[in-house]
Amino acid sequence: MSISNDTHAPLQGVTAHPVTVLLVDDQVMVGEAVRRMLADESDVIFHYCADPSKAIETANSINPTIILQDLVMPDIDGLSLLKFYRANPGTKEVPVIVLSTKEEAQTKADAFAQGANDYIVKLPDRIELLARIRHHSHGYINLLQRNEAWKALAEELAEAATYVTSLLPTPLEGAITTDWRFITSTQLGGDAFGYHQLDDNLFAIYLLDVCGHGVGAALLSISVMNVLRTKSLPHTDFTNPGEVLSHLNDAFPMEENNNKFFTMWYGVYDRAQRSLLYSSGGHPPAILCAGQGDPHPVQLRLPGPIIGGMPDMEYTTAQCDIPPGSHLYVYSDGVYEIILEDGVLWSFDEFIKVLAAPSEPGIEDLDRILRDVRTVNRSDDFDDDFSLLRLIF
Repeated sequence: MSISNDTHAPLQGVTAHPVTVLLVDDQVMVGEAVRRMLADESDVIFHYCADPSKAIETANSINPTIILQDLVMPDIDGLSLLKFYRANPGTKEVPVIVLSTKEEAQTKADAFAQGANDYIVKLPDRIELLARIRHHSHGYINLLQRNEAWKALAEELAEAATYVTSLLPTPLEGAITTDWRFITSTQLGGDAFGYHQLDDNLFAIYLLDVCGHGVGAALLSISVMNVLRTKSLPHTDFTNPGEVLSHLNDAFPMEENNNKFFTMWYGVYDRAQRSLLYSSGGHPPAILCAGQGDPHPVQLRLPGPIIGGMPDMEYTTAQCDIPPGSHLYVYSDGVYEIILEDGVLWSFDEFIKVLAAPSEPGIEDLDRILRDVRTVNRSDDFDDDFSLLRLIF
């Protein structure tokens, strides 16, 4: 096994780009002179274009890592070509070294103003030319490899985001009707939610919000979701919300999860008794409405701390009745923590008014809520994850 110490070796999974030089100069003698300067360099590929009208076409076909551009040429001067390079997507960021017979400050200033990266009075010493070619090429190659790495990462994050979304529950219809809206502020967020039958009578509901975003937050939320789905938390009565949160707090200490904690609302609905047991750990209250347009919604709030923050915390359980036709809303704080134009935080009371407002003909109610919140937000994008779950009993 050999180990390379080449500082320009590409990252795994990205393309190795050779140093590729394109010289655009109408003087064939200059082209031959530069070719000879570079002929013994095995890592350098040289191309020559004597016709400036074909410079863009040639560059697009060979993908140079550096362009050596003569300044004075017939028909098209070098400064005009610089403008074309910067306007052309294939050469927009390719470094350009201007070659000129003039050592004039104003000429140099004009070249740099049009996008030149360097300026050389031709013909320079071979050692100097090689040093400048390699310096600018390696910088551009690093840029290409970084962009490829970011693209690959973005594709992996998009795949991971698709997987996370696939874990979210299917909307239900029947004795319990469920629906939800989920928008991540980044490709991979820290929100997750779900619901499932615990037995023929009891129905669990939960929503959690992991601090931060990205892979770490998503992995933690998936881990918690899997524990809840499989009921794999040892010695836990999953029909007791306070006990569930207490045991989750012990199972996921933040010091063992990259200093990440989460908030959570967990409830268990009893169909026979039409009652709801619930507990909360640092999470905003669920909102219970007697029906859509209820002027007096009830906040199902408990003062439990964040989960994973401190060991041996005991979370309490509360109970409420669920009249027929009730709407229950469970959500993350990204739904309402919005900075208004005047710099003030949108009030929670105003959010509750939006949530509990009467239905509008022709629009599904969750879409109406999302529309109204986006209007307040002044954008379709949110600073934090938007998770809104509704259950109708």
